Amino acid sequence: MKKLSIRGWISIVTALLIVALIYASRNQLAHAWNLLSGVNIGILVLVMIITAASLLVSGEMLFSYLRQKNLVEEVNAWHMMRISLELNFVNHILPSGGVSGVSYLNWRLSKLGVSTGKSTMAQAVRYVAGFAATTTLLAISVLMVTIDGNVNRWIILMSTFLVFCMVSVTTLGIYLIRSPTRMSRFALWIEKWVNRVVRKVTSGRVHSIVKIEQLQEFMNDMHEDYLELNRDRRMLIKPYLWGLLFTVLDILIFEVTFLALGAYVNPAAILIGYSIATIAGFAIVTPGGTGAYETVMVMVLATAGVRDGQAIAGVILSRVIILLVTIVCGYVFYQLTIMKYGKRPDANLQRQ
Repeated sequence: MKKLSIRGWISIVTALLIVALIYASRNQLAHAWNLLSGVNIGILVLVMIITAASLLVSGEMLFSYLRQKNLVEEVNAWHMMRISLELNFVNHILPSGGVSGVSYLNWRLSKLGVSTGKSTMAQAVRYVAGFAATTTLLAISVLMVTIDGNVNRWIILMSTFLVFCMVSVTTLGIYLIRSPTRMSRFALWIEKWVNRVVRKVTSGRVHSIVKIEQLQEFMNDMHEDYLELNRDRRMLIKPYLWGLLFTVLDILIFEVTFLALGAYVNPAAILIGYSIATIAGFAIVTPGGTGAYETVMVMVLATAGVRDGQAIAGVILSRVIILLVTIVCGYVFYQLTIMKYGKRPDANLQRQ
């Protein structure tokens, strides 16, 4: 019997994970199917178009920075959308709080000549720009829902706390990266605790997976990029503006879906629910945060005054559309990439 190659095992494991994801979402899929009879199909097509535009803009958040650094040649819109779909697919199918997506994108960008350190810094810029954009819109939303006397005060409290947390996390990241000494200590802490966990999980069979020399070299790369970025902060403007557009498009997906169901929901309430649910999705280790994301968002929208039935229908239908686009298209492009390069994503994470 012919032995399966690494590529073959990757394909089998990926297919099994897809089945698990579909099984975990089976109730949502059934509920959404029942809702389709009363939905405006034309508006749902518009939702799919907005979803595609959101993926394109997500790619621009990353590549606008890489282009300014002259780290990549011009990448067309199709390629950016494809990479965004692959990244979203990996984050949905391999739940790890975004870690699997970071590793995969490092590997993916290495094929374009971008080193691991530069790639991770670009992703950090993308996340910081996204945080800043979301925080800006959240601040506006808090003002809007505060003016709206019908909104529960718990929503205002949750929104204010969320803005505080996002600003705190960003500030902590900047505090670490500004100092080579702090970065070195942080690298030692990561090396110590990650390898300790690995030894416990493997009962000592695997002694370590993180090498301090490579980690410190990686941290130095990020520090140097930060210094260069700090000298020319204008490089953050484009990722930030793309981040604003990305967040608006993501909120628009839900808003238009609610309209397809014949309901109007305050965009500010959707943004607040979306932000809290996204954090919950990262924290809960299920494929794509399935279950936790929908539950939290429905709860927030219901607290904001949206009728339970409308909240459940709109959130489920939006999530099903997003998941179908991400899983179906992302899986195809992911497999094409694996077939093209023929290497396991986590086997080529060394600095190029």
